[in-house]
Amino acid sequence: MFLLVSGTAWAGIRDTLEFSRPDSTLVFSDEYLDTVSVHRQKDINDYSLIGLNYGYTFSSFIFNPVKTNAVFTGRPNYISLMYTHYSKMFDVLPYCGFVIGAQFGHEGFTFKADDDGWISDVDGATHCTLTVIQIPAMCQIHVDFDPCKIMVNLGVYGGYRTAVERGGGPDFETEFARSFRSYERRFDYGLQGGLGFGIMFDPIEIHFNCMALWGWSSLYAPDYVNPKYHKDPQYYYRYATPIDIVASVGINFQLSKRKGKTTSEIRKEAKKRVYGEIKDN
Repeated sequence: MFLLVSGTAWAGIRDTLEFSRPDSTLVFSDEYLDTVSVHRQKDINDYSLIGLNYGYTFSSFIFNPVKTNAVFTGRPNYISLMYTHYSKMFDVLPYCGFVIGAQFGHEGFTFKADDDGWISDVDGATHCTLTVIQIPAMCQIHVDFDPCKIMVNLGVYGGYRTAVERGGGPDFETEFARSFRSYERRFDYGLQGGLGFGIMFDPIEIHFNCMALWGWSSLYAPDYVNPKYHKDPQYYYRYATPIDIVASVGINFQLSKRKGKTTSEIRKEAKKRVYGEIKDN
């Protein structure tokens, strides 16, 4: 059966194939070649991006002991400058990269009143906005399906709280409305990650990202006691860690070609073919 099928198949194409002896060159008919469509997928290079992002932050704090009625509050003017470099895993899989940069944004908390009109506070403050500068470093997995891509980021960040603005009820100490107390921490660090979607118009890429930042540094030293607000003599460890969700859009510029070769690379290859390797004496 195998010989019969093979013989039949060969009989059907022998009119369009010829083997010229002795070099055994395979020749196709013009009619066949006119119908052939060849698709070649170019490999993705190891390339770099630099991008400017703008977004909106929804922020709150996680408190221990628990404070009720803390809500996420929107704060505008998230700005970041990010450098991204893509490279192949095992020199084969073009799905990996790393992201590093600087970002300017805000942390904070806001309490809403309950049904009885009572509202929680932190040392008299019912709302607070912290201005922060942070340096994130993340790994990125991306999947490209031209002209779009999907991105997953995960990493850490470190930063510094540069300013504070807060207010509260009649018992709030107004001298601390725009200044830090001695027991409040200025340095900030934590986990950062999220999902993104990109549209590519080489050499420009537009990225839409949704990032979450989970702070691991408490706003204040856990063993502090403020005698004005802590009347209970019982000793507590107190924590307040930020949690933020950032929605942003950014424009990125490719610093090198995403696909194919640059004119400089082609020139170097041509020079190497003509002159070979040039070694210094």
